Amino acid sequence: MFYISALALGSCLATMAIGVFLAIKIFKIPDITTDGSFTLGAAVTAVALQAAVPVWCVIPLVLLAGAAAGFLTAFIHTRLKIDALLAGILVMTALFSVNLGIMGRSNIPLINETHLFSTENGIPQAYKPVVIGTVLVLILIVLLFGFLLTDFGIAMRASGDSATMSEANGVNNSTMKQVGLAISNSFTALAGFLVTQYQGFADVNMGVGIVITALGSVLLGDALISFLGIRNMALQLVCVVLGCWVFQLVLALALSLGVNPIFLKGITAVMVLLIVAFTRFKSKSYAN
Repeated sequence: MFYISALALGSCLATMAIGVFLAIKIFKIPDITTDGSFTLGAAVTAVALQAAVPVWCVIPLVLLAGAAAGFLTAFIHTRLKIDALLAGILVMTALFSVNLGIMGRSNIPLINETHLFSTENGIPQAYKPVVIGTVLVLILIVLLFGFLLTDFGIAMRASGDSATMSEANGVNNSTMKQVGLAISNSFTALAGFLVTQYQGFADVNMGVGIVITALGSVLLGDALISFLGIRNMALQLVCVVLGCWVFQLVLALALSLGVNPIFLKGITAVMVLLIVAFTRFKSKSYAN
């Protein structure tokens, strides 16, 4: 059961991993806004579901809320010339108050609310988050891959690869970062939407440290991408999803071996450190 729960949580968090992967892969920005936009998606979801908004109508609200958070971070970075890391920290800090204001209290239970994983659709209850989360992620991968093949998507990728060259070709790098981080954080907010319904409540502190989980998933996916030599963007996004699942399975294994849950955040940090150290060591070995 531990492993089914791990796969379920991995499926719910996969959209966040994809969002962080975009920010890092295209713009080389480790976006700290993630902690705040994840909770923002959860807060909007909980309040909307309590107001009896149909669950499929909640998705665009969540995407818009996350996009606004990402756009604000990029705007502060590009227009006010503040370092991207600091801009993310500022927005993340401000979002704590925003999320608390949206929720009106620190915790909102969804025990009696109809949501994505409570509806009858013929899928066994234990497997609903895995199946529904995976289908949603695959749809997003197809849509995102199609977007990245458009002229605008290619210009965005070019902007991240070489800002000077893309600007010389008439690309507005500031606009590209604003759109890119808006998309990235809308995906992160969508993860908050899924996790809230999976665990049955939204909490104002649920996003604390979640960026570490996202980075660990992305690094595992990136290691798989490097090992297999994958160049196709769609397959790279699939690898990130696999990285998210593996990350959650390892944490589930630690819990099943009797590790105290209070040490889970510490284990997560150590895992990310080991993954980073391993990838750096491997890259040095290849260089020599």
